[in-house]
Amino acid sequence: MTVPARGFSLLRGRLGRVPALGRSTAPPVRAPGGPRSAFRGFRSSGVRHEAIIISGTEMAKHIQKEIKQGVESWISLGNRRPHLSIILVGDNPASKTYVRNKIRAASAVGICSELILKPKDVSQEELLDITDQLNMDPRVSGILVQLPLPDHVDERTICNGISPEKDVDGFHIINIGRLCLDQHSLIPATASAVWEIITRTGIQTFGKNVVVAGRSKNVGMPIAMLLHTDGEHERPGGDATVTIAHRYTPKEQLKIHTQLADIIIVAAGIPKLITSDMVKEGAAVIDVGINYVHDPVTGKTKLVGDVDFEGCHDNEHLNISRKHAETSRFSNQMNLLRRKLALSLQFQEVWDP
Repeated sequence: MTVPARGFSLLRGRLGRVPALGRSTAPPVRAPGGPRSAFRGFRSSGVRHEAIIISGTEMAKHIQKEIKQGVESWISLGNRRPHLSIILVGDNPASKTYVRNKIRAASAVGICSELILKPKDVSQEELLDITDQLNMDPRVSGILVQLPLPDHVDERTICNGISPEKDVDGFHIINIGRLCLDQHSLIPATASAVWEIITRTGIQTFGKNVVVAGRSKNVGMPIAMLLHTDGEHERPGGDATVTIAHRYTPKEQLKIHTQLADIIIVAAGIPKLITSDMVKEGAAVIDVGINYVHDPVTGKTKLVGDVDFEGCHDNEHLNISRKHAETSRFSNQMNLLRRKLALSLQFQEVWDP
């Protein structure tokens, strides 16, 4: 099925490259962290202090404001308001929560959204029919199928059934392929959020050692691709030396790698995977892990990341990070806004596979 290409702009990980959106006052920036780059945004003095916590909440507010301004500017030019279609299959409580938050985030920045609910026994063919219809609907700017899907539905087939230019999640094989080739593409949300944290806070990546704990195709892999690639390419990367660790990396081996790392990005889904003795002085730690654990004090379930946050933060012998991502839930708030940003920028550049 052939779908007409629609104009849109891609995140590229740096807001300065798309001044038309909200006319941000931040000047354009290059790939973060090298002698070729000039950071604009949250400044660092370069002097080491005790661990600094970056508030993902405050960063998300800044991004949300920029997106909202950009959407209104787009509409003021006589264009149609961006529209996001979300497909939710089954009654998974976590999926319902995620979808509810996405709809709320879209509304907050002025993006229309619709929710298409389907029972858990829906056929794969029916889902593909739905995505085909949305692909051809000029009213629809972006499509998002909430994962996971039931076992009888092949997620890869469904993701590839969405037109690449409407693939808000960035999971289509063409978008992933373009990402790996350092070409402009829609970037998966968590990877895009990590890149935005690095860019906006001025964390140096040029020539630095980075450890990415987690190799998922939707998180770990795209994060590694963004950080290790050439800053002079079509989609500039971070020019870092990246080591990817995963579930079969022995803990002692992981420790060796992290102790050498200037930046540690954790997305493994293992609580307290990274402890204070695994992080060298002055390193930056970005935790995007999501774990629900039992709190013995309150008796309730609480959300934690993959880093022993309290242990790392309280260790006076560590400048655990010139920057430290606050917690995974704040990163996720920004993730959702990143998706909406990629969607609301669609008028800027023609997608050409």
